[in-house]
Amino acid sequence: MVLGGNGFVGRHLVRALEARGDRVSVTSLRNPQAAAAATAGHDAVVNLSGAPVSERWTEKHKKAIADSRIELPRAYLEVLANAYSRPATYITASAIGYYGTSPTATFTENSPPGDDFLARVCVGWETEARRAEALGMRVAMIRTGLALGSDGGALAKLLPIFKLGLGGPIGSGMQWYSWIHIDDLVGIYLLALDGASGPLNATAPAPVTNRAFTDALGAALHRPALFPVPAFAISAMLGEGAIVVVEGQRVLPEATHERGYRFVYPTLAGALAALVS
Repeated sequence: MVLGGNGFVGRHLVRALEARGDRVSVTSLRNPQAAAAATAGHDAVVNLSGAPVSERWTEKHKKAIADSRIELPRAYLEVLANAYSRPATYITASAIGYYGTSPTATFTENSPPGDDFLARVCVGWETEARRAEALGMRVAMIRTGLALGSDGGALAKLLPIFKLGLGGPIGSGMQWYSWIHIDDLVGIYLLALDGASGPLNATAPAPVTNRAFTDALGAALHRPALFPVPAFAISAMLGEGAIVVVEGQRVLPEATHERGYRFVYPTLAGALAALVS
């Protein structure tokens, strides 16, 4: 069962699961009771549900971000607790926002959480997921970085701008971007479904600065990337949500490597070449 399986990541995951022979169901978590009822008879659940973070963070939208990741999964698992037949595995999306932001620190799965809004949401998100352990389910949390795909996510929004030669670094350009190709993100979900547990960083092993990301995308498209975007402009558009793009964190997939995952796209140049070809 894939909760929120119609989104960018969900579409890719469902295709990969079906390609290897799994039977897949998709439903929404907007009605936790209905979602729990639909889960009966499934071996595993992947929860990808969540309100988008790439919108202006009004107080109303911050509540939607938190509720969709904390309150709805809690209600879902409370209903599932009383179910006669429960899945053996519960995999939830999470985010590298768990660690907070830093211009200098390097984070792994063993690093402590940060204390900004997104970090607190991620902590609550994972706390609710761990409730499934008390129900006898194996639990994994996929702490996802900047997911790159040509058909969704941040890259799909950037491609038209960069193709016109209007792209450029954001703010100082020195903030870290811990990115991952969509195929590797799906691969890590499959790793978790097949036996890995606990937190897994879904980030490529070679994070880059925003300026390096900009240069690499411009090079992949054979376009200049010389138009900087002031941090205040992003803040004006996204409010507090600007933290996602104007600040960053250097995150390494230590536990993901230890559990045997080998990246198909370990470098940004290779990932972008595959995506824009």
